[in-house]
Amino acid sequence: MSGWAKKRFWSETGVVVSGGGFRIALDGRLVTTPAKAPLVLPTQAMADAVAGEWAAQQDKVDPRRMPVTRSANAAIDKVMPQFDEVADLVAAYGGSDLLCYRAEYPQELTARQSSAWDPLLDWAEAALGAPLVVTHGIVPVEQPAGSLARLAARVRGFSAFELVAVHDLVAMSGSLVLGLAAAAGHAPAEAIWSLSRIDEDWQTEQWGDDEEAARTADRKKRDFLHAHHFLSLCAEHR
Repeated sequence: MSGWAKKRFWSETGVVVSGGGFRIALDGRLVTTPAKAPLVLPTQAMADAVAGEWAAQQDKVDPRRMPVTRSANAAIDKVMPQFDEVADLVAAYGGSDLLCYRAEYPQELTARQSSAWDPLLDWAEAALGAPLVVTHGIVPVEQPAGSLARLAARVRGFSAFELVAVHDLVAMSGSLVLGLAAAAGHAPAEAIWSLSRIDEDWQTEQWGDDEEAARTADRKKRDFLHAHHFLSLCAEHR
């Protein structure tokens, strides 16, 4: 049975233990991913969240209202078959991390960046063993090979389900350090998201709001906070 039927055809939604994890049953029929793989979820919390999304569907199934289901499908259909490629993509952010590229001027912005970002780089060095080099301007700076290797190892230590979330935490913030800090619970997700917006917030203060940019930022923030929530659902079994 395809997990993406267009019309609701079931009455009862339930969670069953199966395949070393948890599965969703619609009138007793087990849900599969869009690629027809068994939708086996790693934790009860994630299964309950997915089941809640299915139960909330009305006459037609609307994937836009099923973010946990979408992320779980991505873990199984996209990340599991190409885990190394996704991990490499995420780890590559360490080589050009947002926190390492500072403005040359004005002084107020550079001070704001230092105040916000230096503590996160200190955390990366202390907690991850990954000191990174800071530069000013846009000229690329080469990061220590050992730091990049340790960051990559950290990324590869996540499960496929976790990596789905970490990918979005990193991609939405533009920073591997911020994404890993959010994953580690170093600070609340809202606070870490705000740290990723130092430059944009500065521009808004100087020039006012741009409606299109604001909509894009809102979407990215939703995706970032959803990724953090999804990661918490992965971690319940620990």
